[in-house]
This record gives sequence, structure tokens and C-alpha cells, in this order.
Amino acid sequence: MITSDEIKRRLWDGANELRGSMDASRYKDYMLGLMFYKFLSDKTLDTFKNTANIEKVTEEELVLEYKKARDNHGELLYMTIQSILGYYVVPEYLYQTWISDINSGDFEVKKVTDSLNDFERSIAIGTGSDDFKGLFSSSTIDLTDTALGSNLHERSKNLQSLIMLFADLNMVALQKGDVLGDAYEYLIGQFAMESGKKAGEFYTPHQVSEVMAQIVAKSSEIKSIYDPTVGSGSLLLTVGKYLDSDRQKNLNYYGQEKNTATYNLARMNLLLHGVRPEKMTVKNGDTLSHDWPEDPEKPNDGVQFDAVVMNPPYSVKNWNRSGLKISDPRFEIAGVLPPDSKGDFAFLLHGLFHLGQSGTMAIVLPHGVLFRGGAEGEIRKRLIKKNYIDTIIGLPSNLFTNTGIPVVVLILKKNRELNESVLVIDASKNFTKIGKQNVLLEKDIAKIIDTFIERRFEEGYSCLVSREVVLENDFNMNIPRYVIAKNDEIIHDVDAHLFGGIPERDIQNLKILNKIVADILASYQEPYRPGYIKLTREISELTKEILKSDQVKNKSNTMMTKINEYTNKYWDVLRNINKTTDIRLIMENMLLEIKNILSEFEYVNIYDGYQVIAEIWKDYLTNDLELISVSEFYSLARTREPNIIIKGSGKNKREEQDGWVGSLIPNDLIIKGLYKDESLEIERLKQDVLEIEMELDELVEASKVEGSEENEVLFESLSKNKEGEPGNSFVSTTIKSELKKYNVKSNEYKLIKRVETLISNRSKNNNQIRDKESELIELVQNRILILTKEEIDGLIFEKWFGNLLENMIELIEKPLKEELDILKQLDNQYKYTLNDLDEEYNEVEDLFKSMMDELVVIE
Repeated sequence: MITSDEIKRRLWDGANELRGSMDASRYKDYMLGLMFYKFLSDKTLDTFKNTANIEKVTEEELVLEYKKARDNHGELLYMTIQSILGYYVVPEYLYQTWISDINSGDFEVKKVTDSLNDFERSIAIGTGSDDFKGLFSSSTIDLTDTALGSNLHERSKNLQSLIMLFADLNMVALQKGDVLGDAYEYLIGQFAMESGKKAGEFYTPHQVSEVMAQIVAKSSEIKSIYDPTVGSGSLLLTVGKYLDSDRQKNLNYYGQEKNTATYNLARMNLLLHGVRPEKMTVKNGDTLSHDWPEDPEKPNDGVQFDAVVMNPPYSVKNWNRSGLKISDPRFEIAGVLPPDSKGDFAFLLHGLFHLGQSGTMAIVLPHGVLFRGGAEGEIRKRLIKKNYIDTIIGLPSNLFTNTGIPVVVLILKKNRELNESVLVIDASKNFTKIGKQNVLLEKDIAKIIDTFIERRFEEGYSCLVSREVVLENDFNMNIPRYVIAKNDEIIHDVDAHLFGGIPERDIQNLKILNKIVADILASYQEPYRPGYIKLTREISELTKEILKSDQVKNKSNTMMTKINEYTNKYWDVLRNINKTTDIRLIMENMLLEIKNILSEFEYVNIYDGYQVIAEIWKDYLTNDLELISVSEFYSLARTREPNIIIKGSGKNKREEQDGWVGSLIPNDLIIKGLYKDESLEIERLKQDVLEIEMELDELVEASKVEGSEENEVLFESLSKNKEGEPGNSFVSTTIKSELKKYNVKSNEYKLIKRVETLISNRSKNNNQIRDKESELIELVQNRILILTKEEIDGLIFEKWFGNLLENMIELIEKPLKEELDILKQLDNQYKYTLNDLDEEYNEVEDLFKSMMDELVVIE
């Protein structure tokens, strides 16, 4: 079975290989559009198959049956399929027909153009036509574009390659497991990263979508959701993902998008994720110029939604080209129009206008909306007075591919009490740098969400701000005014620098050490002078004693018990899943439970532990459980598949099989668990070769130094480069021929004989390594097929949970080690007093003078 990760990798690798120099933001329209047409064709055939009660036929046979049925029933067949799907694809224009034409050498680009045009005509006369109308317009897929090829032949060749990329994918089957939608969303994300600044037109980074979606999904009962700048639709879909299956099915999606190609992308994305046409209403239009959606019966109220999410273009200039007035009901609440030079508040007020009274709105905007004055300051003042701003979340800079500026997520609600405080979260420092981008990890997102739900205070991270405090700050909501950054820098003590000793107050500030191992800490210090102490032994000794102490051991043993119970519980759950299992729910439960376990341990960072479990899911469980859900656990573990490697490059690039790999258990893990002795023997031989290489390198360098006749012989035995200069290795044949000139039994020429022995031993060892590795590879590949249940259990458990206990115990030790590092810094900081430095200076000065006196002046 091919997994979703494998499909994603294959499609993206294919995209990179095929698009050549075409801009990623443009190529995506071709690739994603044709992928969607394959989905439409597969759905048409699947619907025909089900209505005609056809079973167990190949795809080619099904296409023939579809043609026969059309010949027999004509328009009635199409009407039947259209009544179910809202569309149909005729047999001549199926994606499968394109593939057949390619295989027979009869493919023409015009056939694709005709197919897309015929689809447009077929839906124009049916119900629900607006859902599919214009999806394949020339603005989205222009098959005459020279970027696709400089001439018709090149365009045909490139288009055929792209069509064949999806040839063997059953889009209907993939959609049922959310694999298709996930792959589509993945490709959109990858194209966004490649598109740079153009990405902002169609994509919100996944981690930002996660923050907004989880907050919105947890805040209110959602039956309808609206994104006025919908882009690819990823924000809408991410919110839906966090609703249960029943609420997902009944959720009504609304969106508007100005860019036509992106508007088409959003519709495709929603449909591929299984959103029914009647549950989605997406419009191609300018959100600010023309309010939408409107209620004709209540033109001043607007259609309202349970949730509004938005990632609008930032600080749009000349946003009010249509000459909107303050009388526009969207802006009446503000009492003033946003400045024409910056459209940020225009988008916010539009979204707020369409937010239901008990709904939640999440919008991403630049930081400037928090503190800029003028009309924006007046709008912010109105929003604060009405207490619509619920939460402000400052995110790190450089999260987006199209801008490096830091952004904020604003959460707005209309039903807040006037005395409710505003939650301010500064998450700008919680990120990981990956390549050129800053990224929010799962732990960073989880901390934001927990802080939002619990509305908790944390020094340097979050605080609750009352309306009175905001008024005192003249409605300036700039985050640093309210969340004061923690200063972890150790304040220097002048007296300690002058006279030595570590200030007692600094020792007392080591709160974790004083709470857990106060007695051990005290035993390593003695009074130095009033208010100051000195350490009696090295920090390294103190560290060892603390980590081996009963206090730490007891905590570690408790952690061991808890984690063993945790892994045993989920071990049984994970290996027994099936097609009906809600895998996402298992992941959520595992993440929630690890937080609950770690919350019992004082000073342990629960979010670091949360990330450990999140990484296990990313690295192993997501992919493995997808396979296990459709297979018997032990049978799957005994399954192997070809190990495909890529040979050559460019036109000579090809796939070749290089042995076998386990479908579930990596070959390396089998070696580690079941062939340790064989592996160690190979490592020993490799170490011997390494030592031989080191000795040969020394002899090469020695041969380059003028000396004995033997050195000259060795020098002449070195390899030569193109210019005839000596290289860095000996030529074996030269060494052997030189030895024949001399009496090998004599004690002379030991170095030459040594070189010959080393080269011989290296060759012998390398041969053994090659043979033993080949034997081991064959052993492992055959062992996969006959693994016992006990071996499978042990290997899979090691794969999933092998490092978990060690990582969790490290969480106990980490805060202790951090304070021990501070103690070490304090010790080094005050170890040498000013007098010590003066004495050292005087010693150096005296030494310099004595050296000067010894100098002899030659005239």
C-alpha cells in the first residue's frame, strides 16, 4: 500500500522534475488543475460503476462499459450521474482517455483543451453549476502559454509527463481516507514556499492556520464559517478539521477571493477535501469594494457567521478605489474610514461586521494595528471601548514566505462583558529556525492554545490587561507595554568582582536547586565573607552528586513508572487499530495525557515533553498507523518492498531496485536488534581500516621529508596528479616492485615493508567488510519474512518508544542542569578578584622586564 507521505513525496518530486524553469506560482495552476480533473474523471467512473452495479473490473474495462452505456442510454446516463455529483465527464474526455492516447501515441494538446471546455458546457445546464463553473478557464490553465513549452511539440511533451504523474492514483479511494485532500494541501504549501512573495496571494502557513483554527474551533459552536480573503481555502479547512465528524458534515463554508486562479484553487481544495457542493459558497470578487455576502432583506445587518477567519494582504494601499463612505454599514461602528494608505482595519471591520453575536473571529495583521495613530487609533479606541478585542497574540517574525515582518493574531468577540480583560500573549520568541524560515513547533502552538483557553498569566509570556490599564496607555495595545520580557542576565556584583565570593542572593535565586537538593548544594559551599560564599569543590562533582541523589532518583523512578504505564496503554491501542479507528483522536489523547502526566512534576517543562510525543507521531506513527489500519499488524511487519534508488541524472535518470526493505520495520532496526554481533564485527573491521589509513597518512607525510634512500623510494611511490606533483597515497604496485629489488629478509627498508603490509591489510579488511555487509543485508532481507511475534513486538516498540523514557527523565534533569550552569557562570565570574588580576598583571610585567634586560643589543 502507498502511504500519504509517499504520495506527497512522489508528486512533489515529479513537479520539480517537470516544471523546469516555470515559476512555481504559475506551474501550480497546471498541476493542481489536472490533478483535480483526474478526480472528476475518477468520480464519474465510480458513480457509473455504483449505479450500474458493476463489480470487479479493471479501469480499462470500466471505461468501455461506460462508453457502451452512453451509446445505449445517451443523455439519460449523463443526467443520472449529474443528479448525484452535480457534473459528469463524457467517455471521450475522461482523464483515462488522455492516458490511453498517450500510450498509443495519439495524444494531442487540443484533446485536453476540448475536454476542459466540454466539462464547462456540461455543467452549465445542470444544478449546482456555479460550484464548478470556470474551474478550468484560460486564466487558470492556459495550454497555449509558452512557459509550458516554446512550441506545440514541447508543450505536448511536458503536458503528457504531467498527465502521467497522476495516472495510477485512484482519486476516489484516496479521498475516502483524506489522503487526497492532504496531498493537495501539501502541494499548495510546497508551491507557496517555492513562490516566495507571491505565496501570500494564496497560502497561510500551516502553523499560523493551526493557531487560528484551534482557537476558533474551541471558542464557539460553529455551523457556518467565513473567510473574506479565502486564498486556497486552507484556513477554512483547518478549522473544519478540529470539529467532530457530524459538525464537519453540517458545516457551511463561505469564502471570497479576488484572484480568479486562486478562487478556482480554493473551490478545488474544498471539493477534494470532501466538502459537498451544497455546503460551500465561494465567490470571485473584491471583498472591500463590494460587501458580500449580503442579505437582501437586511442590507444593513449583513449575513453573519459563527466564525470568521482571515489572513488578508497586509497594509494594502489605495484600498478604497470604489469610493466607500463612512455610511457603509461595515464601517459605521468605527465612526471613521480606515486610511486609504493602509487597508488592515478595513479587512478587520468587514470581518467583524459579518461575525455573529456569539461567534469568534481570528485575523492575522501586522503589528502596526496595535499602536498606529490617526484614523487607525480612533478605530482601535472604538473596538476597545466596546470590548470586542478578546486576545492579542504576537507571533515571531519570518513565519511567512512573502514577508519577514512579525504579525499578530487578533481574536475578536462581540459578546464580551465590558469588565472582561484582554489576554495578551507574546509568543514572538518561541520558535525554531528551519532553513530561512522561523517555524512554530507543535509545542509552541500548544502553549498558545492552552494559554488562551486557561487565560493564564506567565511572566514574560502572557498577561491579562484590564480596560482601565488600556485607557491609561491611551489605547495603545503594543505588546511590550503589557508583557515585560524576562531578563535572565545575571546582574554583576561590584563587591564580588573586587573582593571575591559569590553573592548569597544569587545562590538563593537558584530556586530549583534550593527546593530539591538544598542539602547537597549547601554542602558544597562555605562562608567567604558576610553576604558571600565560595564553592569548596568543582561544579562537575556537584552535578554528579545531584543527579545521583535520592531526590532526583525518586523523581526519575516515578517518571519511569508513569511513562511505562503510558506506553503500555497506547502500545495495545496503536497496534490494534483498523479502518474505523479515529487515528487523530488517539494522537490528541496521547498529547493531552502526556501533558497531564508531566504537570505532576514540578519544574518540568510540559511542552518539551509534548514535543517529544509530537515528534514520534511525525516521524513514525502517522505513516505506520496508516498502513496498520488496513493490514493485520504482524502480517504487515513481515512484509517487504523493493528498495528503489535513483541512478543517473537528467535524461539518464532512472529508478533501480537495490534489494528489499521492511514495510514497517526498518532494516537498520533489525540489524540493531537481532544482528548486533555481526554489526559490531563490521564496525571493528572499519575501525581497523581507519587506523591503517591514519598510519599510511603519517608515512606519506614522512616520505615528503628529505632523508634516507628509503624515504626517497617511498616518495617516488606516491601517486601523482595531472601536473606530476606527489599526491597523498602510495601506489601499491610501485611499492611491490621496489620491494623485489631488495632482500626482504634483511632488516633494512622496514618502512617500505610496513607500507606494503598496511596496504595489503587494508585491502583484506575492505574485502571482508564488503562480504560481511552483503551477507548481513541478505540475512536481514530474508529475516523480515520470518520475524516472530515477539521479535516484531520488540522491534516496533523500540522504533516508537525506544528513546521516550530517556527523553522524559532528561526533562527532570534539564532545569537542574540549567541552574548548575548558572552556578558555574557565577563561580567563574567572581573567581578572580581585582587584586588577583593586579597580581597577574604585575607578574607579567616583571617577566617582560626581565626578558628585556636579557636582550643583547648588537651594534
